[in-house]
Amino acid sequence: MPSARSWRAYPQTYRLEAGKCTGCQKTFFPPRQVCNTCGGREFETFRMGYTGEVLTYTIIRTPDDRYQGEAPFAVGIVRMDDGPKLTVQIVDVPFDDIAIGMKVKLEFRRIYAEGHDGIIQYGHKAVPVRG
Repeated sequence: MPSARSWRAYPQTYRLEAGKCTGCQKTFFPPRQVCNTCGGREFETFRMGYTGEVLTYTIIRTPDDRYQGEAPFAVGIVRMDDGPKLTVQIVDVPFDDIAIGMKVKLEFRRIYAEGHDGIIQYGHKAVPVRG
């Protein structure tokens, strides 16, 4: 059964809801209670776009138990066009073709299942923008 923490994260996990400080306009994902730039405490909720670029990445060859059947796989830090940075799996591209600065878009996909008959966890993965 999912924890209360995962339920509270649904707006970010499923809808990519971020917070924008009403004082200085800095964006945060996940949303924060206090802006680290201006100290503001008022935020506007908005849905981020689905595009960004790879800042850095690595290939995971020895994952934890949840991802055992998927190794090796690529994980990267993607700066979204809206500003925030996300750590996401990079898929649908050979490892040799992944590059810093590569344009990607997020797609909603299965992340892992809790046990053989467990709950399936969904989230976003980055795929290259073609063309």
